[in-house]
Amino acid sequence: MAQPDSKKIFFENLSGAGKAIAVLTSGGDAQGMNAAVRAVVRMGLYVGAKVYFIHEGYQGMVDGGDNIKEASWESVSSMLQVGGTVIGSARCKEFRTHEGRLKAANNLVQYGITNLCVIGGDGSLTGANLFREEWSGLLAELVEQGLIETDAIQKYSALHIVGMVGSIDNDFCGTDMTIGTDSALHRIIEVVDAIMTTAQSHQRTFVLEVMGRHCGYLALVSALACGADWVLIPEMPPEDGWEDKMCQKLSATRSRGTRLNIIIVAEGAIDRHGKPITSSIVKELVVKCLGFDTRVTILGHVQRGGTPSAFDRILASRMGVEAVLALLETTANTPACVVSLCGNQSVRLPLMECVQMTQEVQKAMDEKRFEEAVKLRGRSFENNLKTYKLLAHRKPESELPTSNFNVAVLNVGAPAAGMNAAVRSAVRVGISEGHKMFAVSDGFEGFYKGQIKEIKWADVGGWTGQGGSLLGTKRTLPAKHVDKIAEQMRKHNINALLIVGGFEALLSLLELLTARGKYDEFCVPMVMVPATVSNNVPGSDLSIGADTALNAITTTCDRIKQSASGTKRRVFIIETMGGYCGYLASVGGLAAGADAAYIYEEPFDIRDLQANVEHLTEKMKTSIQRGLVLRNENCNENYTTDFIYQLYSEEGKGVFDSRKNVLGHMQQGGAPSPFDRNFGTKISAKAMQWVTKKLVETFRQGRVFANTEDSCCLLGMRRRALVFQPVVQLKDETDFVHRIPKEQWWLKLRPLMKILAKYKTSYDVSDSGQLEHVVRNRPKESDASVAM
Repeated sequence: MAQPDSKKIFFENLSGAGKAIAVLTSGGDAQGMNAAVRAVVRMGLYVGAKVYFIHEGYQGMVDGGDNIKEASWESVSSMLQVGGTVIGSARCKEFRTHEGRLKAANNLVQYGITNLCVIGGDGSLTGANLFREEWSGLLAELVEQGLIETDAIQKYSALHIVGMVGSIDNDFCGTDMTIGTDSALHRIIEVVDAIMTTAQSHQRTFVLEVMGRHCGYLALVSALACGADWVLIPEMPPEDGWEDKMCQKLSATRSRGTRLNIIIVAEGAIDRHGKPITSSIVKELVVKCLGFDTRVTILGHVQRGGTPSAFDRILASRMGVEAVLALLETTANTPACVVSLCGNQSVRLPLMECVQMTQEVQKAMDEKRFEEAVKLRGRSFENNLKTYKLLAHRKPESELPTSNFNVAVLNVGAPAAGMNAAVRSAVRVGISEGHKMFAVSDGFEGFYKGQIKEIKWADVGGWTGQGGSLLGTKRTLPAKHVDKIAEQMRKHNINALLIVGGFEALLSLLELLTARGKYDEFCVPMVMVPATVSNNVPGSDLSIGADTALNAITTTCDRIKQSASGTKRRVFIIETMGGYCGYLASVGGLAAGADAAYIYEEPFDIRDLQANVEHLTEKMKTSIQRGLVLRNENCNENYTTDFIYQLYSEEGKGVFDSRKNVLGHMQQGGAPSPFDRNFGTKISAKAMQWVTKKLVETFRQGRVFANTEDSCCLLGMRRRALVFQPVVQLKDETDFVHRIPKEQWWLKLRPLMKILAKYKTSYDVSDSGQLEHVVRNRPKESDASVAM
C-alpha cells in the first residue's frame, strides 16, 4: 500500500496541541505587520496551540505582566487593513543586557512559551537569536534564584524562533521583499504622481528625499517606477564630477521639451568620499548651475504610514502561516530561521546567515567597495540598478551600436495598468541596443491598417505612471488579416515583434506561428510579455496589471466594509472581474479578509452555499459585525451574484442583512501600482534583450530568418525564475475554451483564506518552504527579481 505524502495534508500530521506560541513586533513599524500577526494567531489557534501577544516588543517581554496576553480569534479581527502594528513596538535597551534577557526568560516560562515569532528588522532578529542561544543558561540561573522549578529546565528545554522581516527599507539580505516595502513604495509613488502635475504646470524641478539611511532600495525602485531623471543612493555613490553630469542631463531633458525634472535622494546618500549628499545640497546645485525653479519635498514618516497594500497583506499572511509551520516542524537542533519570499516561492533561511550577509553589505559600503555592496544586496537590487541606468541615461548617438534591425512593439487584448511602462522599457532598451523601434497603434487591427510609426526615446517619457494603453489596444486576432499584416511587415522591414498583452496575445502568437508556413515575413523573433488584470496567461505566475487590480479590489472592499461600521450586522457580496480565472477573487479575498470566494476552478453547489451562510451566521452571532463574500464573474452560470445575494439575504434574516456590489471596470483603470510599473519595466527589458540575441543568432545572408519553435516565446515568471517558453509548448498547459491555464499556483492559497476565515479545511504544505542557505548571487536563470 502506497504511503501518503508525509507533508501533503498538514492538519493531519502536525499538531500544535500543548504548544504555546508568542508573537511580537519589534523595531520600526511597517505596514503589513498586523496582517502577519493575524495570520500567526489564527494559524496557531487552527492547529490547536495557545497563542500570546507580547505587546511593545522586547520591552513588553522584559516587563511582563499585562504586556503578555493570550490571543483569541476575535482579537485579530478588523486589523488586516490597519497600518503600523496594533500590538505596539518599542526599542528596548534593557533586552540588550543579560539581566533584561533573564527577566524576559522568566516571563515566558510563566506562560509556558517556548515558541517565538519575531516580526522586525535585523537588530530585532539578531537579539532573538542571542536569546535563543542563552536560553538554557538563563533557565539554569532562574532555577538557582528560585524563580522557577527545577523541572522547568527539562520541560522548556529549547526556545524555538522564527523571524519575519518587517522593514520598509527592504534592507535584509536573503529575501526579495520585506513586509512594508511595497506599501512604502505606494506612499512614495502617490506623492511623486501628485508632484508631477504641479511640477509640469510651473516647469519646476523637484528633489524628493525618501527613507533609506543605509539602503537605497526605496529611492532606486521609486526612481525606476516614476522615470526619475536622477537618483542618489548610498550603495552606489556617483562618480566624481557627478554634479556637472547631473546638470547636463537635466538641461538635455528640458531641451527636448520636457517641462519638469524629478530627482530622488535616499536620506543616506553619499559621494565617493563618504560625504553626505542631502536634498538641500542637490537643490542649491540645480539653482546655481541651471537657474531652474527647484523645490524640495522630504517624505519622512508618511512612508511608514497608511493602510498596507494588497501585496504586503498577501506576503504577510503567507509568511505568518509559514512561520507557524516552521515552528511546528522545528527541533532542538534546528537553527533559528527567517521565513521569506524568493520570486513567488516561500523559503526558509538560517537567520544568522541573513544577518551576517546584511552586515557584510554595510561593511563593504564603509570600506568603499561599492560594486561589491550592490552585489551583496542581491540580484534583485543589482538588476534594478542596471535597468534604471539603461532606461534613464541615454547614450550619445555616437556610442550606440548600429544593428540596422527594425523592431515593432504593440499591445493586444484589454488594457492593463503597467502596459505603458512595459512599452517604454522595450522602446528605450531597443534604442540602446541600436535598433530602430516602431510603435503599432490599436494592436493587430492597427497593424493591418498600417498604423505603424517610428517611436523615439523622448516619445515614451513620462509613460510609466500612465494607466491603460497609450498605444491603443484591441482584441482583434491576426489570422483574418494575416496577408495585410505580412505586407506591412514587408513594407516597414520589421525584423522582430514584441507583444504586450493578455490571452489574445498568446492566441495571436500561435496564429502567427502557423502563418510562418505561408509567409516568410513571420519568420522573425517574436516574444510576448503577459499583461492582463485577469492573470490568466499560461506560462506565467503573474501578469502586468494584476497587482493594480488587486489593490483596487482591496481598497474598495475596505471602504465597503467600513460603510457598515456602527450599523447592524451586514454581509457584502462583491463581484470581481477575471473571466473564468478566479485569481482576482481568491487573492483579493485573501488580501481583503473575505469569508468566501466563489470561483470557476473550484466547483460548488447549493450545499456549499448553505454551509457558507451557516458558517457566517454562526460567526455573526458570536463575534464579527461584517462579512465579505467575493464572486468571480463567471464562476457559475446559475449561481449568479443576484442569486447569491438573495440566498444570503433570505437565510441570514434576523442575524444579518446583505448588500451587493459589482466592481466592474474600476479594476482595470487607475494609475499602475509600483509593482506593476517595475514588473512591466524589468520583464519588458529582459524580453527586448532576448530579441537582440535572437536577431543576431538568426541573421544570415543579409536577412533575419527565424522559424524554430524557440524563436516565438512567452516570457513569464515561474516560481523563482523569469523563463522564456516557446508558445507551442504552452498549448498542452492551456484550457482554450475557458481561457485559463490548466494548473494555477494560486489555488494553493485558497485553503489559507479559508483557515484565516475560521473554516476547518485541509492545508497542502507540499509547497511550503524548506530550510535553505543564503546564496551570494543566484545563477542568472534563477533571477527572481520580478518581486521588485
